[in-house]
Amino acid sequence: MWSLNSHQDLVVTTDFFTPIVDDPSDYGAIAAANALSDVYAMGGLPLLALNIACLPPDLPLEISQAIFRGGAEKIKEAGAVLAGGHSIQDKEPKFGYAVVGIAEHKQIMLKSSAKPGDKLFLTKPLGMGVTSSAIKQDKANQAEIDEATTWMKQLNRSARDLAVSLGVKACTDITGFGLLGHLIEMAKASGTGFLVNFNTIPFLSPTYKFGEMWLFAGGAYKNREYFSKQVQNSVGLSELDQMLLYDPQTSGGLLLAVPTEQFELFLKEAPHMGVDAWLIGELQADQAFILN
Repeated sequence: MWSLNSHQDLVVTTDFFTPIVDDPSDYGAIAAANALSDVYAMGGLPLLALNIACLPPDLPLEISQAIFRGGAEKIKEAGAVLAGGHSIQDKEPKFGYAVVGIAEHKQIMLKSSAKPGDKLFLTKPLGMGVTSSAIKQDKANQAEIDEATTWMKQLNRSARDLAVSLGVKACTDITGFGLLGHLIEMAKASGTGFLVNFNTIPFLSPTYKFGEMWLFAGGAYKNREYFSKQVQNSVGLSELDQMLLYDPQTSGGLLLAVPTEQFELFLKEAPHMGVDAWLIGELQADQAFILN
């Protein structure tokens, strides 16, 4: 983030990854939604995007076109300009975007701006990581694929709009570090602890099916190894339950720290603005990280 002038900041981010669904158009759209998410998580709006494409030379042209088309439609939906990009040849497809956005100083949301007492709201269910692994291994049926794809393609724009309209100052999106990894980052940056109520956390409907098949990607194990020593598991969650909280998410939701004085208004306005939001816990002055 760079200060652009007396009242605006420039936000620049990039993200790309290998295919996580079979449909090339959906792959492009998910890659775009995922790349745009960092801008929304900081309270900004995207201005322009650049394609980043690494594609095999023998990939059929219609597949390449569908990937680019799916991404371009999502960039258009976000109100940003697709201003070109760059492509190279690679053995395995990789696709994503560099995104430039702009944010008003008064609307900036940072991981470091949370306060004790803030309520923690999550705007998309968890389970995208383990479900994506199931899709890659041809173990998901069409309904399960459609559910995950719908959530991953969803922009975080409405959640961002709701947050900035209520003056929310602290936010992060849930991606590669999983829910607990990103929450720990927010709490440490803000000098707070947290209490998370596991039973209030939303999951995609096939999450436990694939979790019990132990289809977690390597990143979930690395996240657990790094972050788990910092968390108090006060209710004795099972190993599976814990793994789901470290599961890397693709195009996950926003995690918003909503001030207590805005709590009731947030609950009232979320349905009117088309925002799904689950209250999963709160930040605390005690700097312990507690699962309840």
